Amino acid sequence: MLFRKSRSAVIMLVAALVLAGCGEGEPEPTSHETSLFGYAVNSSLATTNAVSLLGVATDASLLSARVYPGVYVQGPSGQMIPNTDLASTQVLPGINRQVIYTINDDATYSDGQPVVCDDFLLAATAGQMPELFQSHVPLAAQIERVDCVTGSKTATLVFKEDLGQRWRYLFEQGALLPAHAVASKAGMTLGELNVALKDKDPEVLVEPARVWSEGFQLSSFDPELQVAFGPYKVDSVGAFGEVKLVRNEFYSGDQAVEKEITVWPKGSDLSAIANAGNLQIADVVAWESEPWVHRDDPQNRYDIKEEVGVLTEQLTLASAGVFYAPEARQAFAACVDQQAVAAASTSISGIEVPAVGVHSVRHQNPVVQQIGDLPARHIAVDLGQASTLAGQEIRIGYDGPDERKAAMVEAIRVSCEPAGITVIDASQEAVSLNDLSRTEVSEWGYEQYFDGTLDAVLRSVDPHREFENANTIGTDPESTRRTEEQLWAEVPSIPLAAQPRVFVIDRTVGNVVVNTDLAGIGWNMDRWSRSEE
Repeated sequence: MLFRKSRSAVIMLVAALVLAGCGEGEPEPTSHETSLFGYAVNSSLATTNAVSLLGVATDASLLSARVYPGVYVQGPSGQMIPNTDLASTQVLPGINRQVIYTINDDATYSDGQPVVCDDFLLAATAGQMPELFQSHVPLAAQIERVDCVTGSKTATLVFKEDLGQRWRYLFEQGALLPAHAVASKAGMTLGELNVALKDKDPEVLVEPARVWSEGFQLSSFDPELQVAFGPYKVDSVGAFGEVKLVRNEFYSGDQAVEKEITVWPKGSDLSAIANAGNLQIADVVAWESEPWVHRDDPQNRYDIKEEVGVLTEQLTLASAGVFYAPEARQAFAACVDQQAVAAASTSISGIEVPAVGVHSVRHQNPVVQQIGDLPARHIAVDLGQASTLAGQEIRIGYDGPDERKAAMVEAIRVSCEPAGITVIDASQEAVSLNDLSRTEVSEWGYEQYFDGTLDAVLRSVDPHREFENANTIGTDPESTRRTEEQLWAEVPSIPLAAQPRVFVIDRTVGNVVVNTDLAGIGWNMDRWSRSEE
């Protein structure tokens, strides 16, 4: 169970520190005053495992992008940049596409252990066994197998017949985790874990799967498990949920410019951090709501960048309970007014974002215009169809608190109310897709039902990574239409609007390049450099 310090607990802690210091002079300074370089994100900072059910719901990629970088790094213009500090790739075409990953000889974890093919095998198997590992790697369903001799620097990924067009989006940031450390925590050798992963033996994998899913949570930071191969490693987690990143001396590429960066979670006292001169970069909901940002003040030291992001904000729906049947999911989608949701998001962020009616491609992709009639049909509200769900309560969760997402849920409540559907805002800190009611198929083919506390989770997604039936890169209207028709028939999720992004950047920091991808502006944080004013 994830445990996070409540605001009241933090206040009590600070008060205790102040009282304790009354008889001994000045109280000890908090990390707000002592951190050297601050980066604030709109995330709970719950885990570094970005493809766990907790990680995908809390935008863990914002933290893990330069701790566990992917084989490909997505640049600010959408380009996929090969990360040769980790591995190089070779594609063998055929009915069963193969991708050979040759791991850099110098790629090493911060505990001195090498990055090996077992790390790729673990990542793939975790994605292929989502129920056991509590993972969310939809494209892993296209994988046939991973060939890996334990301890080797070569992994060969073999896809199922005619699949794998989106192979570059596998093994992304926060997905490749240290198999040797997971094996050790599970009481196994790396070789034993390798065999169990290949056999996909659920009984043998119970403990490794638990370690993989829960061990990277930051509420119980384990430095022996959370060893990194990126330019930064997690050094510690503070009393306010802040995560201290320090240089990974074992990194195979150029060493990070800044020795350490403190990443602050949502809900932090950014005014206190900024007033101490320790907040350099912030990813915020809206700059107007941040009292420490004075855009029109001549002494203001921050630049503000406002962008319509590349990600789609969607409702990921439950697969059990009220949403067990696709007809129920279709009915709910019929009452969701994407235009109103986009307007609500715009009203808070100050950035005009478009409504989105496609799942599998990014909203700015030209192919969307070529199939425009299809998303237009599904953006339209149909209260007649929606009324078949009348009398039901739909609980929508998101990683809170978040004023903008609260406004989006309120817009959904208003548009669904005339159909007799009651929408409830059920936001919480560190929400997880595991909170959804779900249907799972056992190894014997039987359906199993798990009751959750939520019916939908509002979160941002990269359409290139999100759907297992997507097998094109969005350049072909016909195949994109087929994929979208299937997704609108099954309705695993409801696309809502483009995600707005607001970045506040200290002018004394160089090499900051805005990126609205899953990794956010921190996609190249190891190149950030602060100059003296």
